[in-house]
Amino acid sequence: MTCPSCLLPAHTQFATPELVGHIVEGGLDPAEDPGWARSGAGSPAEYARWAGHLCGMTCLRMALGNEAPSLFALRDGALTYGAYTEDSEGDIRGLIYAPFAEYAREAHGLDATVHRHLAAEEIPGLLDEGRTVMASVHYGIRHPERPAPGRGGHLVLLTSRTADGNGVHFHNPSGTTAGTRAADLPLPVFERFFAGRGVSLRSS
Repeated sequence: MTCPSCLLPAHTQFATPELVGHIVEGGLDPAEDPGWARSGAGSPAEYARWAGHLCGMTCLRMALGNEAPSLFALRDGALTYGAYTEDSEGDIRGLIYAPFAEYAREAHGLDATVHRHLAAEEIPGLLDEGRTVMASVHYGIRHPERPAPGRGGHLVLLTSRTADGNGVHFHNPSGTTAGTRAADLPLPVFERFFAGRGVSLRSS
């Protein structure tokens, strides 16, 4: 039987999937993304300023399924809960897990649990419970054949075990190809990029 979470969409945090690689690895200004309005942003400048910070909102949007609000509508809601903040210099801070979980519960009816210390070996059990897991990884996970440059700083959505049961299937908001936007990795490879924290979600 196919698990519902396996059918979740694979969205990107930038509006035009074909341009993600040009933006995150090629230096393209996000304001030049012709699809920016689909994100719900108010202007190309707002889109360019925020889209690179919205991997968490993209994960939430995927977890909510095909009827989810736009990316920037989710951002607006998260801001009201303090899941993102802006400092005196205008720098964007977040995603902040505790207020995000409160937002996911109260605004979207999700059972959201913050995992401040999460071992990679615990993830399959959460997936088996029908939960998705927003996991903090290094963005370099889109190149798993390379040494991991670090751990954490980016969020991906784990949706299920792999078919053999020994790995994880996940959707990467900054994936540059179809194969990195919806990817399978053995758990030990995933662990090299994983920061040991995240938020698990399940429909209430």
